[in-house]
Amino acid sequence: MKKSIAAFGKLSRKEKCKHFCVWGAILLFLLFLFVFNQKIEKKQLIEENGNQFEKAEVVEIVSENRNEDGSQQGTQKIKVRLKSGEFKGEVVEATNIDSYLYGADCKVGTAVVVQISEYNGKISASVYNYNRTTILFAMIGVFLLALVLIGRGKGVTSALGLIFTFVCILYLYLPMMYLGFSPFFSAVVVTILTTLVTMYFIGGFSKKTLCAIVGTVGGVVIAGIFANLFGKLGHITGHNVSDIETLLYIGQNSKLQIGGLLFSGILIASLGAVMDVAMSISTTIEELHFHNPNLTRQQLFKSGIKIGGDMMGTMSNTLILAFTGGSLSTLMTFYAYDMPFLQMMNSYEMGIEIIQGISGSLGVILTVPLVSLVAAVYMGRPAVE
Repeated sequence: MKKSIAAFGKLSRKEKCKHFCVWGAILLFLLFLFVFNQKIEKKQLIEENGNQFEKAEVVEIVSENRNEDGSQQGTQKIKVRLKSGEFKGEVVEATNIDSYLYGADCKVGTAVVVQISEYNGKISASVYNYNRTTILFAMIGVFLLALVLIGRGKGVTSALGLIFTFVCILYLYLPMMYLGFSPFFSAVVVTILTTLVTMYFIGGFSKKTLCAIVGTVGGVVIAGIFANLFGKLGHITGHNVSDIETLLYIGQNSKLQIGGLLFSGILIASLGAVMDVAMSISTTIEELHFHNPNLTRQQLFKSGIKIGGDMMGTMSNTLILAFTGGSLSTLMTFYAYDMPFLQMMNSYEMGIEIIQGISGSLGVILTVPLVSLVAAVYMGRPAVE
């Protein structure tokens, strides 16, 4: 960090001005996001009827039923002390239903989240789930700390890039789609913004940064185009996903274009891998040019293709395995039920997973020649006749 500050101090006034302009633009953009989200009015989809979710701690087990192995069975009656909300500090009785998705295996001292409601002065409560807030934030903190300690200055900028990406997805990408913007257009906008800022954090103002930005945006858009094309040819749309009923209900109460969600998500999912390939190749070509300025555009292009060849395999593997891991329950179901090949291959679930994996990998593969070409033309010298 000290080295980064010292390096900044050695910059010319013009270069410092450029950096201040970028940071000013980022702050103005974040201010815009704040104002933009304040004006969004969401239609209430679930009647709350005074229901609130509050933090609580189990202080007493009133009644329960456990198996011989000690596992909970049926419904628990417990008492909890509320640790947030208007009833903070009060001890109330709560119901804890045995379920894989809701409830918790409550013991005295267990931190939980309870759903409470008040009627005629009487508080009714039920256990929603474990209170994982602290551990989840701790995991994020450990990740960011490791990033900073190992990456030093670059780690700090990488962390800032991740935070900016998260903010863009949560406060720009999702609201844009909710308001009726094209999901594909929304994904492209977020891709461009996050790429610009992340690449600036990583490479600053340099030729390699510009080439990596062009390559990343191009590669991600290519992935989205191929996904749309494969979807149309395979008669698969965003209406064929497993949670379509919930999405249809949301669509009826907003301007969400459900059909484009699937392919929009592919752009976002492939962004990280494409960005990695684009910056790596761009940096390598810049380094080659730095050590040998006499290299021609053709020579730099060939070098970029050769270097990118190894990266294609690993990055494509990364995307394929990521999508496979996300659909493991579906694959396990196919395997356990011993589904016939034709039934399995022609199910919507399998079609969607293949489209996601292949389209994202194609984006990575085609990013290699795209970045190599852009970087070679921009940095290399013309061939001597």
